[in-house]
Amino acid sequence: MASSILLYVQIAFNTHRFESFTLISSYSLVFIFYLILVRKYSYSAITINYLLGLAIVIRLILVGAFPSLSDDIYRFIWDGRLLNAGIHPFTEVPSFYMIKGNEVAGLDQPLYSKLNSPEYFTIYPPFAQFVYWVSTYVTDSIYLSCIIIKSLIVLAEVGSIFIGIKLLQRYNLPKRNILLYALNPLVILELTGNLHFEAFMIFFLLLSVYLIHEYSMIRSGFFMAASIASKLIPIMFLPLLLRRLKAKPLLKWYLAILIFSSLFFFPLFRPEFITGMSESLGLYFQKFEFNASIYYIVREVGFWIKGYNIIGFAGKLLALFSFLSIVALSIFYRKSVNIFELMMLALTTYLLLSTIVHPWYITTIIFLSVFTKYRYSIVWSLLIFFTYLGYTKTGFQENMLVVVVEYIVVIAVLIYEIYAVSKKRTPWLAKGA
Repeated sequence: MASSILLYVQIAFNTHRFESFTLISSYSLVFIFYLILVRKYSYSAITINYLLGLAIVIRLILVGAFPSLSDDIYRFIWDGRLLNAGIHPFTEVPSFYMIKGNEVAGLDQPLYSKLNSPEYFTIYPPFAQFVYWVSTYVTDSIYLSCIIIKSLIVLAEVGSIFIGIKLLQRYNLPKRNILLYALNPLVILELTGNLHFEAFMIFFLLLSVYLIHEYSMIRSGFFMAASIASKLIPIMFLPLLLRRLKAKPLLKWYLAILIFSSLFFFPLFRPEFITGMSESLGLYFQKFEFNASIYYIVREVGFWIKGYNIIGFAGKLLALFSFLSIVALSIFYRKSVNIFELMMLALTTYLLLSTIVHPWYITTIIFLSVFTKYRYSIVWSLLIFFTYLGYTKTGFQENMLVVVVEYIVVIAVLIYEIYAVSKKRTPWLAKGA
């Protein structure tokens, strides 16, 4: 256990993302320790609580580390400082404020030079913007703002673990399942370590599902709206309850989500928000590429037929197919399965059809899998980290061999597990874990 802590310290405090050998070897070792702890040392209430304590301690240690694997923090600070200056973050792209006469206090050249998308509008929804505002309101220090955001993320993570245990009890599942998420190295490093807001999204999503079980549809709708206000991803989960709730509570839930979402988005709701968010989402689906699977195959076919990158068309087409697939899942998938399995498969479908799959995108699937027999997300959490091999001191060059191996293995495990579950068997990776 001490070795695990030392490895986390090595990765979070002493390793840059372009230091491939140190990063990958350290991560591989900490992942091995994770598997040992989860599979060998979690069979009593005392050891489970001890390991949960270890998971929290590691997160608390990482609060003091500045993000080493992501530079998104600089856009968080940028948006927060805009809000504190009374400027809508969707009004202009960052480069606008570098023009003489458009200067804003705190938005200087050193900060601008660290932004990874200075020519694009922000894409972060209102709860995220609120956190950025708070973190920059109390201090001008980027490091202290980082600590504030990380502290809030740890609180959300602890809340998710607590609610997760409650839900495991309700589903009559082993408490030790929560360790699959709580101790997962990808989750720890990407959420607490690198400040990704899936932590808030997961926490609010779990609260929403928990309150559905308590038949509190209004409060559930509030927290689902909060989840959407943290990251837009949970919107895809809204159709999944169509066949799983009666008409009256379902309508009450949808109305609550609509009303509370309107309230969450109201402070940012101006014409520039609609324009900026629409442009950001359009660029997301039609311009950016990273660690994709099916899209890369479609792209190669496009090069063969058209002679150029067809992302503009393919991105929209795959997004539409993803939407239709999720609707089909909600209508035709087995009504007897729990909602977490349905959410997990819906999000997996979305990511397999996406043009971008960053490592932290699968953290939600890891948590959802805790309530199912599926463990392909655990395999994925190991392999997806190898995408960091593409980073160098001067930029990024995607390693396609890593991508090919990643998806061949993950899809093979997924197909096997779907088959095993359909035959009412426990997949091998889920046995004893």
